[in-house]
Amino acid sequence: MTVTTPGPSTSAGLRSYSLSTLRALEAESIAIIREVAAEMRRPCLLFSGGKDSVVLSALARKAFAPARVPFPIMHVDTGLNFPEVLAFRDEWVARQELRLIVASVPDAIERGLVQEEPNGSRNRIQTPVLLAAAEEHGFDALFGGARRDEEKARAKERVFSFRDDFGQWDPKDQRPELWSLYNGRVHQGESIRVFPLSNWTELDIWHYIEEERIPLPSLYYAAEREVVERGGMLYAVNEFVRLREGERSVRRMVRYRTMGDANLTAAVPSTATEVHAVVEEIASARMTERGATRGDDRVSEAAMEDRKKEGYF
Repeated sequence: MTVTTPGPSTSAGLRSYSLSTLRALEAESIAIIREVAAEMRRPCLLFSGGKDSVVLSALARKAFAPARVPFPIMHVDTGLNFPEVLAFRDEWVARQELRLIVASVPDAIERGLVQEEPNGSRNRIQTPVLLAAAEEHGFDALFGGARRDEEKARAKERVFSFRDDFGQWDPKDQRPELWSLYNGRVHQGESIRVFPLSNWTELDIWHYIEEERIPLPSLYYAAEREVVERGGMLYAVNEFVRLREGERSVRRMVRYRTMGDANLTAAVPSTATEVHAVVEEIASARMTERGATRGDDRVSEAAMEDRKKEGYF
């Protein structure tokens, strides 16, 4: 990226005009957000309350400041969210003056649009809810906070990810993006998923959160919590995770690396109670946040790719 801003003077008295890696990523993401707003008819930003969607919405706010973000954000509420995430969502929306649309999975179950799965997971059934909401509101572009370093299916995806008129993704039918030129042309019923954070890493996200002082749900920081170990993962005991016969809970210092449904998202042992400590912890991590904490991704080796083909985020 060739954006230039004056930097500190060098020993020869000249100024450096190079951006830091973090500012280059920020500039790239803002350029993508602005291009979508200019090119597409009705964009929308998907918001989960997790760190990536919070950073993405902060970038959208910065992209159009001092004006408001010119498109709404949408949360697909599975009914299994951590209460802390829902409280943070409402506070963040009010603070950033965003327009919030909630697509409710429990309401969809009640209407008969989807059926509860036997394993208690609502991950797969939120896809029809997302697609129905996108069709109802006429969205032709959906921003997502996915990053390529998260998971191998996401590593395949372009920044502009084409979806057919059924909302489905074909990894073999992706448009070239040479020289960061993006093709947003779609026919009636087709859409684009847009991932402005594709080139960021988890560590980049946390560095940006620290530098910009972006607030997050308290679950991202270590605290003593009641947890139970299942399959080598630590799940918080709450209204969605009850102790089974023979199980015993313990109190541990843990935090969350990612936000998902409370019955499928595990915590990790941690003493990082503030953002700089999290940055240091992530710098030494050797497993992605989804691999370390998401039970829904352990269904099969291709669990994420299968869901994405069906229209998942």
